[in-house]
Amino acid sequence: MKGVILAGGTGSRLYPLTKVTNKHLLPVYDKPMICYPLEKLIGAGIEEIMIVSGRGHVGHFLELLGSGSELGVSITYEIQEGAGGIAEALGLARKWAGTDSVAVVLGDNIFEDDFREDIESFDRGAKVFLKEVPDPQRFGVAEVNGSRILSIEEKPQAPKSNLAVTGLYLYDARVFEIIRTLKPSGRGELEITDVNNAYVRNGEMQYSVLSGFWSDAGTFDSLMRASVMVQRYRMKQAESAERQ
Repeated sequence: MKGVILAGGTGSRLYPLTKVTNKHLLPVYDKPMICYPLEKLIGAGIEEIMIVSGRGHVGHFLELLGSGSELGVSITYEIQEGAGGIAEALGLARKWAGTDSVAVVLGDNIFEDDFREDIESFDRGAKVFLKEVPDPQRFGVAEVNGSRILSIEEKPQAPKSNLAVTGLYLYDARVFEIIRTLKPSGRGELEITDVNNAYVRNGEMQYSVLSGFWSDAGTFDSLMRASVMVQRYRMKQAESAERQ
């Protein structure tokens, strides 16, 4: 499996912090934001990773991460020319991914959970990772029945559950054919929810519910929340190490 980190967008909700840099290079506690999803992929055993970003910022990521050799991985960079949506950005990895499955993570998502077992056991179809939230109206929301996802609705006014779809997705190579069939949404973008629902309709969507903390970091409040969550996690780790 190969890994794709989507780190594009204008970062308008974090302006003026993003006036001179990409939001994924802003600090979350003691590391640049992009390092967290990157470390999750590396920790899950993925050795080939592509970072997709906008034209003005790819060089910044290259300066920070280089070829990935210092991290023991190979990092490739791709440019998303416009704001065409998450699915469009993923589609840029088509030739690079070839026939391999892909683990796709949004560059502003911070996870506590470990995903090695999920990634190593993944075979076919797609898998999303859900988290119970108090404000599901802000997210894509999954309606589930037992082990099956019945539907995923983007930012619903009347959510059918409190299970938000987080920014990590596992897909087999057929995802790129699905992306080619998509039409832009009302906001002119190719939506990742449409990709996910294509797998749902085929009965090939799996899911897991996260037990650890999760946050995006795309607003001032969520950026602060993610930093505090990471700080608390590090403190717990330190206290546990001292007790041992």
